[in-house]
Amino acid sequence: MAAPLGGMFSGQPPGPPQAPPGLPGQASLLQAAPGAPRPSNSTLVDELESSFEACFASLVSQDYVNGTDQEEIRTGVDQCIQKFLDIARQTECFFLQKRLQLSVQKPEQVIKEDVSELRNELQRKDALVQKHLTKLRHWQQVLEEINVQHKKPADIPQGSLAYLEQASANIPAPLKPTGMPGGGPD
Repeated sequence: MAAPLGGMFSGQPPGPPQAPPGLPGQASLLQAAPGAPRPSNSTLVDELESSFEACFASLVSQDYVNGTDQEEIRTGVDQCIQKFLDIARQTECFFLQKRLQLSVQKPEQVIKEDVSELRNELQRKDALVQKHLTKLRHWQQVLEEINVQHKKPADIPQGSLAYLEQASANIPAPLKPTGMPGGGPD
C-alpha cells in the first residue's frame, strides 16, 4: 500500500496527518488519500457527497433530457458514476484502515463488539423462533377445531345420501335360502 502523501498536494507539511481539534489521536478525513490530491479544506466525505450529487444531477439534468446524442449522455453519466465509485472505495479504505488500527491497538474492543453483535443476533433469532412458535400454535388450534368438527357430524347424518347410508347400515343382511326348491345348487 502506498504511503500517505500528506502535505505533498495540499500545502501541508510532510509527515503523519494532524488530528483535527476535538479528536485527539485520530486522523481525520481531511487528509489526502493515497494517490489522490485534495484541497486542504476538502474531505473524503465532502467529495463523496458532491460526487453523489453530481451523479444525481447528471440523471435529472435538462441538458441530458433534451440532448439528442445518447452516447454523450451515457459517457457523462458513466464518468460521474465512476468518480463516485472511486471516492466510495477510498472512503471504505479509510474506514478499513481505522478498523485495522483499532484491532491492533485495542483487541479487547473488537472482541466486545463481536460479543455484542452475537448477542443481538441471538435476540433476533429468539424473536423469530417465538414468532414461528406463535404461528405453529395457531395452526395446531385450527387443526384441532377441524378434527372436532369432523367428529360431530358422524352422530347426526346430514343430507339424503348420509341418511341413506345410515339407514342401510341398520338393515340386516338377507339370509341365504337353504334347501328350498329352485333356490340353487347345494
